[in-house]
Amino acid sequence: MRHAKRKYKLGRTGSHKRAMIANMLKDLIDHERIETSLIKAKELKRHADKMITLAKKDTLASKRMAISKLRLQYNHLTPKEARKAKDGDTSAYNTDRKVLNKLFALKQRYETREGGYTRIIRKSFQVGDSSPTCILEYI
Repeated sequence: MRHAKRKYKLGRTGSHKRAMIANMLKDLIDHERIETSLIKAKELKRHADKMITLAKKDTLASKRMAISKLRLQYNHLTPKEARKAKDGDTSAYNTDRKVLNKLFALKQRYETREGGYTRIIRKSFQVGDSSPTCILEYI
């Protein structure tokens, strides 16, 4: 029996599921809207709302938790690039650094909101297996 089991298994191993959730979260934060299957969106919604809650705290611990959940990897900056980045030039940053910066910039949008930062809009059915698709987006 699956009473009080709120996670979707998604037919994947645990490590594959964690990697998929991390990649989809990065895309959602970067583009603020993604199209996926309904079950994946329902599972991702839980994690996306928690990421905004972490961003609203804006502490060093919350940044480290976000890095861990998103599985971010930084490229090493040369001393010259580090100096430019300190002055505000972020052209040497990889996409993971930009995603983290964008996540912590999103917190201003949700300062007065207590929860429910994402919405699921049902769309249509996939051609191959008729599974429902939807759009997951930040409000």
